[in-house]
Amino acid sequence: MNRQAKKEQGTTSSKRKRSGIADLLDETATSLYDDVVAIVEARVELLKIEVAEKISVVVTVAILGILLIGGVAYFFTTFALMTGELLGHPFLGYLLVSMLFLSSFLFFIKFKPLLLKNLIQNILLSLYDSIK
Repeated sequence: MNRQAKKEQGTTSSKRKRSGIADLLDETATSLYDDVVAIVEARVELLKIEVAEKISVVVTVAILGILLIGGVAYFFTTFALMTGELLGHPFLGYLLVSMLFLSSFLFFIKFKPLLLKNLIQNILLSLYDSIK
């Protein structure tokens, strides 16, 4: 009888150990799952912040580009009007500015087609390096 009691007691303690190990494994798996979910949620939030930052940079560059184009257009119009006044006929100023643009276009198309592409590429690469 004493042996049987010890045997039952041994079985009970091994059941406790198993349930303790099972609880520990269950707790570890749950904790691991919660940690993975928290990491994924943090990465999603970080991705949202990065995308919002990149979109804001693109919108800022677009707005600044529009302002620059408007300013340059008014500058060239003013230059054409001033040149026309100096030459005595307003159309001569516009003709001179138009010829400047057309000759620049012809230069980049016929004589140095890769010059503009390489220049823009170098500017973009230098901007990318300065952002890092």
